[in-house]
Amino acid sequence: MPRINGERLLGDLRRMADFGRYETGVHRPHLSAQDIESRHWLAARMKEAGLDPVIDGVGTVLGRSKKAGPRVLIGSHTDTQPRGGWLDGVMGVIYGLEVARALAEDPATKDLAVDVASWADEEGHWGGMVGSKSFIGRIGEADIDAAHHRDDGTPMREALKQAGLEKAPRVQMEEGQYRCYLEAHIEQGGVLEASGKRIGVVTAIVGIFQIKIVFSGTQNHAGTTPMPIRKDAGVAMMRLFNEVMETFPKLAAPRTVWTVGKMHIEPGAPAIIPGRAEMILQFRDADPAVLERLEKAALEIVARHDAKGPCKVEATTLGRMAPAPMDERLQEAIDEAAETHAAGHHMRMPSGAGHDAQILAQRLPSAMLFVPSIGGISHHFTENTADADIVLGCQVFADAAAKILKGN
Repeated sequence: MPRINGERLLGDLRRMADFGRYETGVHRPHLSAQDIESRHWLAARMKEAGLDPVIDGVGTVLGRSKKAGPRVLIGSHTDTQPRGGWLDGVMGVIYGLEVARALAEDPATKDLAVDVASWADEEGHWGGMVGSKSFIGRIGEADIDAAHHRDDGTPMREALKQAGLEKAPRVQMEEGQYRCYLEAHIEQGGVLEASGKRIGVVTAIVGIFQIKIVFSGTQNHAGTTPMPIRKDAGVAMMRLFNEVMETFPKLAAPRTVWTVGKMHIEPGAPAIIPGRAEMILQFRDADPAVLERLEKAALEIVARHDAKGPCKVEATTLGRMAPAPMDERLQEAIDEAAETHAAGHHMRMPSGAGHDAQILAQRLPSAMLFVPSIGGISHHFTENTADADIVLGCQVFADAAAKILKGN
């Protein structure tokens, strides 16, 4: 079986962290100057590895193998969260690069074909998983025309022009082109660490539902308006929030999670009764039935609070991303490779975070491998994984990829 070069792997990861370095992490939003610079560096490394690289019309970097025969596609993303970690996403891309190199260097696997991708905008600055959606034909030119940056509203077309990509064609998958898609990632949670395991074999990627709830009251003077006649949108939001938090635990599965990570009241002044408030409720699980149960409960709570008053309450579904099961045969291949290199230290587990693999799974058999996150921390510049676990994960990944390509 192929042997990866751990020193080369870690060296590439640390070099990528130079692009947009922030504290001990990285700030590299998609289509920023640092992101574009890193994509050109990555393309150059792919070329050195014998791949044929291209940066496409949304910013995806795809390194194509020049070898014939069955091929696997390995990828993840190299854009980051604001002031995020140095491994989130990029580790899976460099794993793909290292697997391609390791297979090429071993006489027994030198003819096996591996393509490597760094998908555009997985982190959602322009819409979320834009590169993988584009690759499988889920979005078209009109969607790119309509895309704007989530913070400053810059049109994506303008950012692509500034990056020199306005005339680049979008790469798209052809039917029958790949045997499967593989992705490796840091866990971004603490399950592996708490369990004393070093490899996670992902069973499914959770579905994510989001509901925006808007409260309409009456803005008024905070000193002269008696409490009994107030229509305080902020109070209405807090009351509904509390009921959701009391209700969801009774309906949830063991690994269900829910979050209200965004709240807003208007006009937001101490001496003014809020006339409008808004919150976004997000919930995740790998079981569609659980998601539908929670959605039904949330909408019933909204209807009840709207009927009771004194504020009007309205709900809008922002998104219903379905769970994505990973391919059982591919899970078995990763399990077998993990048992070879980390006997007794691997486990099957769902992914609580979204990944490009859930998009590719719509067209290809897909699988994911996790390595532990120290302290379960991610989406923060202190995110880290032990070097030994990074190297181990890549070796397991290489063995699994070779096994899949050989059809064993």
